[in-house]
Amino acid sequence: MSNPARPDGGRAALAGFVTNRLGRNTSRPAPTRAPARPPGDPSVQNFETLPGYRELRLQRSAADLIGLGNPFFRVHETKAGANTRIAGKSFINFSSYDYLGLNGHPDVNAAAAEAIAAFGTSASASRIVAGERPGHLSLEQALANHYDTEACVVMVSGHATNVTTLGALMEPGDVIFHDALSHNSIVTGAQLSGAQRRSFAHNDLDALETLLGATRHEHRRALIVVEGLYSMDGDAPDLAALIALKQRYDAWLMVDDAHGLGVLGRTGIGLAEHCDVDPHGVDIWMGTLSKTLSTCGGYIAGPAALIEYLKCTAGGFIYSVGLSPPLAAAAEAALAIMHAEPHRVERLRQNGNLFLACAKKHGLDTGTSLGLAVIPVIVGDSLKSVTLSDRLFKRGINVQPIIHPAVPERASRLRFFITSEHTPEQIRETVDAVAEELHEIEKGGSLIEQLMSKRGKP
Repeated sequence: MSNPARPDGGRAALAGFVTNRLGRNTSRPAPTRAPARPPGDPSVQNFETLPGYRELRLQRSAADLIGLGNPFFRVHETKAGANTRIAGKSFINFSSYDYLGLNGHPDVNAAAAEAIAAFGTSASASRIVAGERPGHLSLEQALANHYDTEACVVMVSGHATNVTTLGALMEPGDVIFHDALSHNSIVTGAQLSGAQRRSFAHNDLDALETLLGATRHEHRRALIVVEGLYSMDGDAPDLAALIALKQRYDAWLMVDDAHGLGVLGRTGIGLAEHCDVDPHGVDIWMGTLSKTLSTCGGYIAGPAALIEYLKCTAGGFIYSVGLSPPLAAAAEAALAIMHAEPHRVERLRQNGNLFLACAKKHGLDTGTSLGLAVIPVIVGDSLKSVTLSDRLFKRGINVQPIIHPAVPERASRLRFFITSEHTPEQIRETVDAVAEELHEIEKGGSLIEQLMSKRGKP
């Protein structure tokens, strides 16, 4: 899962940085009571009157002024992976979650094809209404075995898995403590639950303990939520310390290991293996099928009582269609390959370490990244980040900029997703290109001045 309380990029994010540079305010105004409209006023049915739409169009026009193409929503003409093809041209691709190169693996494709032949492409309705398919139960058992838990439930969306799980478990009178850089799905689920929501500074467990000590006694149930590998920064929390805190303050601990599966630990088990900690200290393991497992969906693994409760109360499971049979089969096959071929995890680790070492050699700012599957190059300016992404694209390197408001302006960056299938040559070539283009951009003077000049202003 990509991303955090700050949604990953998007058209509005691209637009926002340009508008800010032109002196316009992109923030939406505080909600106010809408004035009464005279009967028959056609503007109330015009989507172009939605708040912010006009600003969106102005922002896109402003980006066009300095010749910046939109880096988002490009059409890829081949499978996601270490390489891609866009508009007939080949690119080294650093915008794919296919961490272990399992998307399109012959065994994964074969499992999906067999499931289609037997069950078609749809579960047809929710599993309560349409019943189970063998692949649902088989995948859930495989994931439960992976985390050494009693049970597991899979759902059709990773984002919805977090939202519906938090919404079902917690309620007014409870409290949720989450990392300040938590994914949007965690924040949204916490809001939906009605529980008190308290965030602590990123990976600052002293700050978390201060919050727990000051407020835990005010609430009935408490839940601490963290991520295994943070998708913007590529760092990980101290799991042993978190388990100690949750025990000391009588709380549940939930780990969103969406980006950790297949990445963290010697064999890719996840955060518990990475930290050499007994996974039973975690109450709720959450993950997605769209990264290492190369399909789509989400899951919760944990005690049998928890899973039974979610299957009977979580709206995102009860009222949503069951996972597509070919997706379930493909995800299970990908998990089996990951276990059988740990050299993929080691190759990913070597590639990440190489990228990080090359970046540091060039003096690039990679923040707190561990040098695994997620490595940012922090540029510190949205306009500069988008320009750098555009220049790399013209050199055959596809990498997305992450800009304000997705991250604070001073933390704008390019975010590189490393896979086991990237070659050392591709990594060295890419880091060299980043350093060269960033140097040229900085040598060229203020991008803001260039923008104003093209608008005919002094």
